[in-house]
Amino acid sequence: MTQSLNKKLAHKLRPKIDRPIVFVGLMGCGKSSLGKALAPLLGLDFFDADNEIEDAAGMSVSEIFEKYGEPEFRSLERRVFERLIDGEPKIIAAGGGAFAQDETRAVIKAGAVSVWLKAKLDVLVSRTQKRSHRPILAGKNHREVLKRLLDERRSAYEQADLHLFSGPESIDKTLRVTLNKLHEYLQA
Repeated sequence: MTQSLNKKLAHKLRPKIDRPIVFVGLMGCGKSSLGKALAPLLGLDFFDADNEIEDAAGMSVSEIFEKYGEPEFRSLERRVFERLIDGEPKIIAAGGGAFAQDETRAVIKAGAVSVWLKAKLDVLVSRTQKRSHRPILAGKNHREVLKRLLDERRSAYEQADLHLFSGPESIDKTLRVTLNKLHEYLQA
């Protein structure tokens, strides 16, 4: 039932999408999972910005941080967004810190619909503890780091065009809410 409803909503929404949709928010909020589920429903390509950065650099995000530091990573990240935001509709999952960078946020705001996926701290902690590829969390208390990052980045995330809640519910429910919010926004 929910999947067929989502397909109907996606069919109505697709003609209205005239630019990229970029999911922003803290690591673990579900940007990639939601993007990977949404893109085929809308018949759009999905891009994970961190994967695009790794492809461009020929090394992992962790290796970029280790070898060149965060400033160089952020510069590469901005250039990847300048390439991805080309006016063509697509779904993009941004890295957690991308939208907190003034220049990258300006690129996204100028050419895409930005969607902040908000999640409760407990959900973020639970999701990020399942993976070990996040250099900002390596060897640290996830709860403390995520709380600090949310406090630091909240004002940037609040500048997103849409704000959606990403909780522990099924992806189908999150998809339905996302499709409805995007439809409302793009129709306005």
